[in-house]
Amino acid sequence: MLIKQPNDIKSSEITPEPIYRQRREFVQAAIALGLLPAAIGRTQEPRQVATEDSPARKPPFPENGKLADVTPWPDSLDVKPSAFEDVTGYNNFYEFGTGKTDPARNAHTLVTRPWTVTVDGEAEHTGTFDFDDLIRPHPLEERIYRLRCVEAWSAVVPWVGFPLGDLLQRFKPTSRAKYVQFFTLNDPEQMPGVRYRVLQWPYREGLTIAEAMHPLTLLVVGLYGQVLPNQNGAPLRLIVPWKYGFKSIKSIVGIRFTETRPATSWNMAIAGEYGFYSNVNPNVDHPRWSQATERPLGGGLFSSRVPTLMFNGYAEEVAHLYTGLDLVANY
Repeated sequence: MLIKQPNDIKSSEITPEPIYRQRREFVQAAIALGLLPAAIGRTQEPRQVATEDSPARKPPFPENGKLADVTPWPDSLDVKPSAFEDVTGYNNFYEFGTGKTDPARNAHTLVTRPWTVTVDGEAEHTGTFDFDDLIRPHPLEERIYRLRCVEAWSAVVPWVGFPLGDLLQRFKPTSRAKYVQFFTLNDPEQMPGVRYRVLQWPYREGLTIAEAMHPLTLLVVGLYGQVLPNQNGAPLRLIVPWKYGFKSIKSIVGIRFTETRPATSWNMAIAGEYGFYSNVNPNVDHPRWSQATERPLGGGLFSSRVPTLMFNGYAEEVAHLYTGLDLVANY
């Protein structure tokens, strides 16, 4: 099922994007390449890590870094995203430093192949799985989403991925699985930031099972028609567009189904400022700044601010997930 995005993103809200051009030319070229089978069943059991000589290890991405066989999501908006250099050059990824430009400068040390993801907890199919085997059965879509950082800056990004729920269903979570927890790689040799106790490593995040299964929740392998850059969470990250950006965990190496609410990094660090849900809410200020407005990337520190939308503009699609929940007490 496809869920429509809000139709109120205005051109004035979006940073000019000179680099992102002719993205749909990749779609036409992909048909001839045939690098990603589009019709493999989504519910098949994930395979265990392949051996070195197994043909299953052939990556589904071409070496030129441009993703093949990507279908534009019909419910995305046809608007200009934020500038590629802004999205890839200004972001948070504390494993590579606490400055906004540190990830782009330092993330070249991250080795993304080979890559495995360990799945455990309340599910019938668990184990350690090769990255390529995980994503191969899933047709890739390009979806243009809003991104809202808790620090009150924002962007509009064309992500490439597939619904997280399609992957999770393959593991057959049990009736005891009420939440899903995610873990980022924790390697001080590749990630200089984890040598410092800024947070309790590894970085971890969590969603309710309903949030994780929602059709808008995206497992991402690329952006702007290209393989996901290291600084943006390569090779595999989450995007939950109605939540603050830190909920969209990067460089995922672990998925755990749990019966109880899992620990999350920023809630562990500063529980009074960062709650488990962390839904975008202009009516609930951060203790140190207002959340009523935001600064779109690309205009500088003193660029015009725009109003922040409830649930980042996705209220129609996701508000029902929180019926009866006090969104102030449960921030």
